[in-house]
Amino acid sequence: MLVTVTAAAAVLEAGPWRLYADRHRIELKPRPRRSCPDCRGAGGWWTGGANPEMEACGCWSERRELRVRLLPVPAWPDEPPF
Repeated sequence: MLVTVTAAAAVLEAGPWRLYADRHRIELKPRPRRSCPDCRGAGGWWTGGANPEMEACGCWSERRELRVRLLPVPAWPDEPPF
């Protein structure tokens, strides 16, 4: 089982997806395509002005991210217990 998970992680890291897994969730998030003619793999570009902002390229920002919840995340207390 561990070998299968490791192999799947290696394949996903080489492809257009980023894999994140912990005991609470498994996430697959899109990454910018290296062959994109618009952003050339950078993921976007800066728009001008006094306060420049990053505009995301559609090669990754318009794709869905996939998330599987495994265990509930424990609630954080509002105040410390001491």
